[in-house]
Amino acid sequence: MGEPLVAGRIVLDEIVPARAPWSGVVRAGHVLTIVDVGGNQAGDCLMFNLHDTDERYSAPDTITWSGNVYVDTGTVLRSNIGNPLMTVVGNEVDRQDTIGGACSKESNSLRYGHHTVHEHACRENFLAEASRHGMGPRDLVSNLNWFMNVPIEADGTLGIVDGMSGPGRRVAVRAEMDVLVLVSNCPQVNNPCNDFNPTPLRMVVTAPDPDRERAATGAARA
Repeated sequence: MGEPLVAGRIVLDEIVPARAPWSGVVRAGHVLTIVDVGGNQAGDCLMFNLHDTDERYSAPDTITWSGNVYVDTGTVLRSNIGNPLMTVVGNEVDRQDTIGGACSKESNSLRYGHHTVHEHACRENFLAEASRHGMGPRDLVSNLNWFMNVPIEADGTLGIVDGMSGPGRRVAVRAEMDVLVLVSNCPQVNNPCNDFNPTPLRMVVTAPDPDRERAATGAARA
């Protein structure tokens, strides 16, 4: 199902079932690799300063500082006060989305018809997972969408189209501070963001390997 993109000691390795929420702590210097197990599965993502959740991921700050509406290797994911939360250190798809937002029961019913209002959505996943950490609706902000393809059309409109990912494709982000990461393994079945078939994601957190670091330091000194 894909190994971590960045070598290190594995400290967490979990499967997120289709349609389910997930959260985990990524310590400063550790790397979270997200694996698209089945292919073309969107993973909606929010990030918070573990020690002060009023500081959280900011799409506008990330876009402004990077000068790009898409996220790729090297993009620094910024907080609402401009601090680096995480940095993308590996990416196996053409681009990652941070403008498409999250689906909700309300948006589903507006876009696809009232008959969809009962369907589970990312906002509900985020609310359920945020409540485990003492957070609520006010803490949900515009999110990242790993593996989701949201092109900007010539007239400025956004598209939600077939993904550019595939089974086993990965993205890796390094924590620049202790970070709480929330993920909704998107349950959307009304548009092609999940290929109309939600599948699992895998979350792997790696810590720097001290032996590897010592060897590299020794080789550099030699």
